[in-house]
Amino acid sequence: AVDGFGGEQGLLGLAFHPSYATNGRFFVHFSQPGSGNTEIAEYARATDVTANPTKVRTILTVNQPYGNHNGGSIEFGADGMLYIFLGDGGSSGDPQNFAQNPDSLLGKILRIDIDGNAPYAIPAGNMPGGSPEIWDMGVRNPWRASFDGCTGDMVFADVGQNAWEEVNFEPAGQGNKHYGWRTMEGAHCFNPSNNCDQTGLTLPIFEYQHQ
Repeated sequence: AVDGFGGEQGLLGLAFHPSYATNGRFFVHFSQPGSGNTEIAEYARATDVTANPTKVRTILTVNQPYGNHNGGSIEFGADGMLYIFLGDGGSSGDPQNFAQNPDSLLGKILRIDIDGNAPYAIPAGNMPGGSPEIWDMGVRNPWRASFDGCTGDMVFADVGQNAWEEVNFEPAGQGNKHYGWRTMEGAHCFNPSNNCDQTGLTLPIFEYQHQ
């Protein structure tokens, strides 16, 4: 990884606690200066218009092998859990296949309870086996995501490799999905480039070419 700023690194996401109006808590996803590793940290409101610059605590850190594909969004779902959207660690083509490794947090959507035991608790319903923080897997660089305020459904964009960008949809509470990377880029075979096994994969609801 590189210095922690510039390129695809830096301040990548911010999420207000569901009870922010009363508790003043918010959470930040950023690249650590020097190492470029991912950090999810808690901060607190100081006044109506300012935050206390002193960090309350570090929630989670994840080593980043390269300076790109750090992901971006952190969002609270309707269930009150914090969802963390992490890229595959970078380089090109996910050379170490992190996105399909259930023991790695890279290339995943994580789901944690920041109101549980410090630094966080594992909520029921996460993907069984592998790292307990994982909610979904098989993503390349989920840069931005959103939860529908009425239905709780999740929509997130995943950056493609060379040809296809994708948008994914997940009904509220229906996680434990594999979104295909690096087997798939969008709805197309990537590795291998032909006759790839799509068993158990969730394909995007929309894709578009760079053209």
